[in-house]
Amino acid sequence: MAGAVMKPELTIGPAPIPTWFQIGGTAERFARIDSLAQLRTALDIDPGARTLGDGANLLVDDDGVADLVLALGGEFNQARIDSATGAVHVGAGYKLPKLINDCVNVGCAGLEALAGFPATLGGCIAMNAGGRHGEISQFVQRVHIIDRNGRQRTLERADIPFTYRSSGLGDTIVTSVELQLQPGADIAALKLRQREIMEFKKASQPLSASSAGCCFKNPTLMEAFQEFAPGTRVGAGLIIDRAGLKGLAIGGASVSPQHANFVVTTKDAKARDVIALLAEITRRVHDTCGIQLHREVVIWSRHTD
Repeated sequence: MAGAVMKPELTIGPAPIPTWFQIGGTAERFARIDSLAQLRTALDIDPGARTLGDGANLLVDDDGVADLVLALGGEFNQARIDSATGAVHVGAGYKLPKLINDCVNVGCAGLEALAGFPATLGGCIAMNAGGRHGEISQFVQRVHIIDRNGRQRTLERADIPFTYRSSGLGDTIVTSVELQLQPGADIAALKLRQREIMEFKKASQPLSASSAGCCFKNPTLMEAFQEFAPGTRVGAGLIIDRAGLKGLAIGGASVSPQHANFVVTTKDAKARDVIALLAEITRRVHDTCGIQLHREVVIWSRHTD
């Protein structure tokens, strides 16, 4: 038909889903997405498509998933940094550790507070990634998203309901992000802070193990717990430790003796071992401490999420 717009073709096929647990099932349908046009085509094929970031806080069930899984590359893997103003425009597929280095090397300050977080910018925004040194939402100016009907929107920072480990963006897909950093910073000082944060994490977390990082969100106490008053946000690792669960194992998954909010896996572990262990930790913490933990790690499954 004259004037018809041709949709870009996608190569779709089965593929493994890489995660930092280094276990789990595969995608029956996987596609690399390099443009907004391809992303719209993918959403036409499967409006419920799942977007894969760096796999750092993801566990895929042993049976894998039937949904179309999308990995953002191409135009989503680009960044523009204005070292004079501190303005950064970055695609959702760009990796946070690389962006931190890029910004530190031109004297733009702020993101070094997130040193050691393995994530893409899309995943980082979706979960409002952060820790004791800061959160990504501190630097967001606006976020560009696409909904499941292929409609694009730009959200100003004031319109995004960021909270602890949540962006409130729902089922939309982040395509790019605009950040505002502090320009003109001393590069040597930024590198020193970045290194100090990494050294702290290496000393306190099992970074060399197969793990998805912190498995549970730090809860805000509804009632007093030991020396902590109601309304206090307490580290989930501390609570799991005080419940006596360090070293608890199911199959090839175990609670790290170094940091109790990390579940680590052996080469022969199954995703179902991790799922069962997370459920057991949740149950024992509730029974022992009266505190309800909520997962930070995301589970993809064809059965339940």
